Amino acid sequence: MFDRYEAGEQAILVHINFTQEGEWEDLSECEMLVSSAGVNTLRVITGSRKTPHPKYYVGEGKAQEIAEAVRAEEAEIVIFNHSLSPAQERNLEQICKCRVLDRTGLILDIFAQRARTHEGKLQVELAQLRHISTRLIRGWTHLERQKGGIGLRGPGETQLETDRRLLRDRIKTILRRLEKVSKQRDQGRRARNRAEIPTLSLVGYTNAGKSTLFNRVTNAGVYAADQLFATLDPTLRKIDVADVGPSILADTVGFIRHLPHDLVAAFKATLKETQEASLLLHVVDASDERFRDNIDAVNNVLEEIDADDVPVLIVMNKIDNLDGAEPRIERDEDGIPRRVWVSAIEGVGIDLLFEALTERLSGTMVKHTLCLPPHLIGRYRSKFYQLGCILREEYESDGSLTIDIRLPLAEWSRLQKRESTSLDDFIVA
Repeated sequence: MFDRYEAGEQAILVHINFTQEGEWEDLSECEMLVSSAGVNTLRVITGSRKTPHPKYYVGEGKAQEIAEAVRAEEAEIVIFNHSLSPAQERNLEQICKCRVLDRTGLILDIFAQRARTHEGKLQVELAQLRHISTRLIRGWTHLERQKGGIGLRGPGETQLETDRRLLRDRIKTILRRLEKVSKQRDQGRRARNRAEIPTLSLVGYTNAGKSTLFNRVTNAGVYAADQLFATLDPTLRKIDVADVGPSILADTVGFIRHLPHDLVAAFKATLKETQEASLLLHVVDASDERFRDNIDAVNNVLEEIDADDVPVLIVMNKIDNLDGAEPRIERDEDGIPRRVWVSAIEGVGIDLLFEALTERLSGTMVKHTLCLPPHLIGRYRSKFYQLGCILREEYESDGSLTIDIRLPLAEWSRLQKRESTSLDDFIVA
């Protein structure tokens, strides 16, 4: 679509340190992003500024230095560890004579490589089209852009109008398809809610070990690697939690600092699993020196997708990389589990994780011992068997049945409403 320089695999990486907090990025994280995209870094150029330059983002002298490095290293692309405006990308490409990509474009490229399902590909394409739509006006540099009334329109403007219309039509088509996917997910979610099946959603910073933990707990065999955004498409599996029963565990896409808004918007259907979860398992790389900053970054994204009010259990992962770290459960002043220290890759502390899950999820369960008279045994016993909530039953000498049941509070309330006889009358004190 564009008359732009071709991108290659040999890159110059640019990282600028700003005194402004909002512009701050991490160089090591950018190097991992570049590596995850399959790009070879030839040289890293760093610098310091108070604020971004409006024309080149970096100063004019630094822009010349980048251009000289491109020629010396014969680089095919320049990657900025920052978000650039369309005008800044254009100006940098003119001076460097090669393709310039910013942090947002790099993340979108990685997502495009990782997408496997039809839904994932649609979501990535939607994010890419929204990103491209802001850069259309500089794509046709070889065409005239004369503006004015009748008889004064240049071919460039005509082409731009055509491109904008095609983009709008394609975005509408993708949104319609994603709406269908969203409805299908909603149906599955409603069915799980009716069955009172808890949903656990794995969230966390990218490369924190979510997929490794998911595989350890479910034996699902999903793709897990030591790279950023190894997981893109969500995976759901059923697990059994003691005293709770069947639960759904969802492995979701990892978060990152300054996650592009286009991506957040495109992945709303996927992130709804996080919004409507019973409990979030926030997986943290405990061996990362900046894990507290990563926790804050994830919390910011959760707030952005309106999932910040969902209960959270923090899973401190990768304790095998820490000296002297032991698996344990950390509780608050009320004795409620708040953190679990585990090693997903070695399987250490997984039993403690399930113990914490039981404690966090079983608050919605009720346990009763009922003594049913003979004329009601057949009626209620069959209902309890359908719900799978019978723990123990024993017939008494007078023909009555003593039965221990455990079931979700909502199911118990529903059962009470359906029956004309109050089950509370049969509870053994």
